[in-house]
Amino acid sequence: MKKPVILTYMALALAGSSMLTSCNDDYLDITPTDRVSDAAILSDSILFEAYVTNRYMGVRLTNKEGDSNQPGFGRGFEYGLWASLTDESIYNNDDNTWIIQQGGLSPENLGIAGTFWARSYRSIREINYALANIEQVGMSQSRTNRLIAELRFIRAFRYHDLIRNYGEVVLMGDRVPQLGEDFTDPSFFDRRPIAEAMEYVVSELDAAAAVLPTGAINGYGEGRATKGAALALKARLLLYAASPLYNGGSNDTQKWAQAAAAAKAVMDMGTYQLHPDYAETFITQGSNSEYIFARFYNLGARHYALEIAHGPNGYGGWGGNVPLQNLVDDYEMADGSEFSWNNPAQAAAPYTGRDPRFYATVLYNGAPYRDREVQTFRSYNTTEMPGGLDSPQGPDNWNSSKTGYYLRKFMREDLPIINPWDVAGVQNWIYFRYGEVLLNYAEAQNEAAGPDQTVYDAINAIRERAGMPVLPAGLSQSQMRDRIRHERRIELAFEEHRFYDVRRWMIANDVENQAAEGINILKNADGSLTYTIITALAGKSFQEKHYWLPIPRTEIQASNNQLQQNPNY
Repeated sequence: MKKPVILTYMALALAGSSMLTSCNDDYLDITPTDRVSDAAILSDSILFEAYVTNRYMGVRLTNKEGDSNQPGFGRGFEYGLWASLTDESIYNNDDNTWIIQQGGLSPENLGIAGTFWARSYRSIREINYALANIEQVGMSQSRTNRLIAELRFIRAFRYHDLIRNYGEVVLMGDRVPQLGEDFTDPSFFDRRPIAEAMEYVVSELDAAAAVLPTGAINGYGEGRATKGAALALKARLLLYAASPLYNGGSNDTQKWAQAAAAAKAVMDMGTYQLHPDYAETFITQGSNSEYIFARFYNLGARHYALEIAHGPNGYGGWGGNVPLQNLVDDYEMADGSEFSWNNPAQAAAPYTGRDPRFYATVLYNGAPYRDREVQTFRSYNTTEMPGGLDSPQGPDNWNSSKTGYYLRKFMREDLPIINPWDVAGVQNWIYFRYGEVLLNYAEAQNEAAGPDQTVYDAINAIRERAGMPVLPAGLSQSQMRDRIRHERRIELAFEEHRFYDVRRWMIANDVENQAAEGINILKNADGSLTYTIITALAGKSFQEKHYWLPIPRTEIQASNNQLQQNPNY
């Protein structure tokens, strides 16, 4: 029986992967009608290009990953966000996130983080298959070269996911493992040093960037790799490569300078700029000036309906990923000063006069939303005064937020919360945007050369777009480092950066061992409100070994214990 290419898994130790085998029985020797054969793909350029574009998709490998093919590389918008593995938020109904928040991560149970190894190496095998056979397809050389560059970008993205989650990884090169191949060859399980892996991936991105188009062109739509996407991924990887976690805690100014130069190369393209409105950046239909690389909505691959998944219970929503007080308290006042519960005026009205990005990211008690204000307060006595509609005293209280907040970022008020099926789920998921590039540049340049004017310019552009005052002059390198890290926390909230930032900076031992806090708001008989900080999720815990994910135990076993596990697991 012909083995269908699209469902072929990489033979390198993929746990739980069902390999398709040939059948000797004549009555089973049939051609599937729901799949496309190798021969068909390699003889039809349209089918082959469809095969390439499908490599941007992520198949469902575990529960709670949405339906069928995933928008993007298997991440983004589906149930638990990566933010809910950090001090940004918690996932209200657990769904395999709490085990990571509470320090229970193990090779036997990685929660929602358990599919990176299998998904990435499966994709790398599929890409290597395409690269090995592309010359057979009979396309023009220019089209062939463009698709090769595109495949090399996607493969680089997969390696970037492997490196930032596991550290040392197996470099497969262009090999295409086959069923029945002898996997006793130790090279299939030889995890290479991070520096070597980074060098390989960066070289792949340089090669891809030299060929890829600058932007969308006829016959080459939005959502596919471009020169800017390749350079932005290179800039992110080099930023990671210069960071303490990747260098044993040491500081190498030359690596920081390389990271700054890579980010500057994206800036110097002149192709991208900050979108004028921070909130609208994430909900625009189609592209905007800030997008560098994104998974664009289409009818065949909607995201999960965000409005019901994350909406307040009083609106018929399910709570979903709910912001923590830890994040809320870090939003500055509108004048650039720090918020403090020790300031009586601020403590009495904690949601007044804050950084505009707070209002674009978090739904809080009193926030205007749809046709009313959000009500997360509880009543001192429900027989005398009803509790808030979006509190545990409201309807569908099992979906009420454990933190007292709900997610606003990414939400569109023109899409329904009730009965959103086949209507909502139209948001794009942004992998790279210009705001991140500016922050990458500012961090790397500050570490390489100190807070020069270009560092100020990059950070102040971010702050001015948000409506915040510029940074004060005369900051030291250390002070600027703190301001840049703060700016990343606020600007990039819920965009899946915080998990990797606190690890690469090696501050996770501190921030991820702080209590996961929320707010309890009590409405008193006179109508006044009393605010009390609460623990939203007990047992928050981070250990030194958690700087890297463990490789799933089933992968180690499938390698006959040749694959080396990360330390202390």
